[in-house]
Amino acid sequence: MGLRTYKGETDMQEEFLFAGFGGQGVMFVGQLLAYAAMDYGKEVTWIPSYGPEMRGGTAHCYVVISDKAIGSPVVSRPGTGIIFNIPSFEKYEPIIKPGGLLVVNSSMVPEAATQRQDLRLLKVPATDMASEKMGNTRLANVIILGALLAAHSIMPVDFMKEALSHHIPAHRRNLLDSNYQALEMGAEFAIQQMAKS
Repeated sequence: MGLRTYKGETDMQEEFLFAGFGGQGVMFVGQLLAYAAMDYGKEVTWIPSYGPEMRGGTAHCYVVISDKAIGSPVVSRPGTGIIFNIPSFEKYEPIIKPGGLLVVNSSMVPEAATQRQDLRLLKVPATDMASEKMGNTRLANVIILGALLAAHSIMPVDFMKEALSHHIPAHRRNLLDSNYQALEMGAEFAIQQMAKS
């Protein structure tokens, strides 16, 4: 299973926005997706933005994945949003491209019933899942990433596991198995949710 291409197009380009509080691992999963896509043979850009909101506001990053050279890393209307908190939901939900996908950490954004009818919405209670099933809320970001992979078909979860093993920092390698489990948990949850809709 490879990256999606759209009907009538020979070249694919996908744009992702990851947004949440500092400390939620937003930058890590965005960067991990970028590394994995690079390993997958794609052209990639990863643009982080910490901005003035580092304490208690929204930090975000953009990832662009393409079959060909990327002309500009600037993203005005991403096709996919991965949202970790309420301020990010309020700020970025309006800019997701019509027809796009919005993956929301519903543990932190319980009222994320978007009013937009032109988006696919996937609510994942990632923080609750990480706490209750894994005993570590810091794995919520990887659960969300697993859900994204299942909902978007960017690349197989197994490929992301391989990328994770290559790119996880040395001081975090003891958490590798937990990260694998979190990816699988998120993917399984998304598959179940999509089967219901």
